[in-house]
Amino acid sequence: MEEQVAEPFELPIERGKVQEFARAVGARDPQHYLKEGAVSPTTFLMTAQFWQGPQHRVWPAGRDMSRVLHASQEFVFPKGPPRAGDRLSGLQRIEDSYTKEGKRGGMMTFTVMVSEYRDEAGNLVAEVRNTLVETSKSTGAGT
Repeated sequence: MEEQVAEPFELPIERGKVQEFARAVGARDPQHYLKEGAVSPTTFLMTAQFWQGPQHRVWPAGRDMSRVLHASQEFVFPKGPPRAGDRLSGLQRIEDSYTKEGKRGGMMTFTVMVSEYRDEAGNLVAEVRNTLVETSKSTGAGT
């Protein structure tokens, strides 16, 4: 499989947004509410979608979203989650895509997408790995 990569995007980690997100998810760790260097909650990087345009997303065109299921998600922070004041550069790529037959019949297409986040020096700060599954039949979501 040829690697598919989207265009990079910028993600500033803003204190107010970190604190709003922490409140929204009910995070109680006082480090999320510091005046300087507030630590982002583990899942905060999912807000990157608000900073991404279509050119920054690697999801293949033509896929039927009514047949897509979220299978797994993993967050890796080599030195801990990003902090308020960090300016990250993100890049999304498809790491793997494969099909297999489902237990109830029909084919399932698994797509593993990885978003890498690097600091201004180019060091890897975080990696978010998502696995999505497109079923051969509608999931019935939203109906």
